[in-house]
Amino acid sequence: MTPGTVVLLHAPGAAAASWGDMPEMLRSYGMDVIAPDVADGDGARYVARVSLIISAAGPSVPLVLAAHGAAGPLVPAIALAQRAAHRPVGGYVFVDADLPRPPGPHDHDMPAGPPDWPEAPCGYLRTHADQAAFPGRDETVRASRLRGWTVIEHEPPMAAAQALSELIATL
Repeated sequence: MTPGTVVLLHAPGAAAASWGDMPEMLRSYGMDVIAPDVADGDGARYVARVSLIISAAGPSVPLVLAAHGAAGPLVPAIALAQRAAHRPVGGYVFVDADLPRPPGPHDHDMPAGPPDWPEAPCGYLRTHADQAAFPGRDETVRASRLRGWTVIEHEPPMAAAQALSELIATL
């Protein structure tokens, strides 16, 4: 797919800078990129702040929501907010991310997503850095494959941004 805008969602408790040079690299490939910087907040507060930043940026649609780490479980709620604002989401990418799951009884600040999520194609990018740091992520990669998602395991010397760009193109 050709996205209107790629939205890079950092993990709650991190910052947009955690994406490193990813935004600039994707822009060099001709993509429009927003990397909201939410300094504090998790759960519903994170979703609200990200949604306000996306709205203020006036993105082109369809959006591709790309989540890193703990932002993954928040993607369905962020998607719901975008759909409510008439900004269609054309795809979802999880970059070394936790996967969405239904909120449990102890998830007090976990906002619920739409019941029809995902309504657009999904993909998973596991980077070389994640393979070294989190070998236990194999289960997440396997779960992504079982869901029928495209999975790319990034290997150097290819740039992670190039792998992400290629994954987005397959959605």
